[in-house]
Amino acid sequence: MLSDHAVLLPIDVQRAFDEPSWGRRNNPGMEAQGLRLLAAWRGAGRPVIHVKHNSTAPGSTLRPGQPGNDFKPGFEPLAGEALIEKTVNAAFISTSLEADLRARGIDQIVTFGITTDMCVSTSVRVGANLGFNMVVVADACATFDQRTPDGDTVGAELLHRVHLTTLNTEFARVRTADEVIAELP
Repeated sequence: MLSDHAVLLPIDVQRAFDEPSWGRRNNPGMEAQGLRLLAAWRGAGRPVIHVKHNSTAPGSTLRPGQPGNDFKPGFEPLAGEALIEKTVNAAFISTSLEADLRARGIDQIVTFGITTDMCVSTSVRVGANLGFNMVVVADACATFDQRTPDGDTVGAELLHRVHLTTLNTEFARVRTADEVIAELP
């Protein structure tokens, strides 16, 4: 059930993740589901706080000033919507996010974005440990194949599923965009 004091937190929906260097991605419908959720959330007059990754790595496509640092079309903050800029994989670390949420009386965070196994998962875990009721929108998240230490590849689909499973076990409720939209007034 959605709280009356919930915020939508899109995480790192940025152009850099369209670069071929990231490799093969799961969930090609992630953006469409995220845009549907964002439109419904805004339509219900609910607050949105956007998270953007500003990499400090010299060659990163997510570095400020690079085209990849920009939001994907449709995911840009609207007037009155807050923006949190981070340099690490958790939206709460070295940002004002926790203080902003507490000042607004927010008790629940509904989140989605890129990547499921990195910035989304880490932000959800930290948020849960800070006492926020966390909801992850599974079909509005995506990740990429990863190399194991011994050189094998773990497919994006498996990484996505495993991270959502562990988040749902202890840190969050995992829902679909349709389920969240159905709970909006």
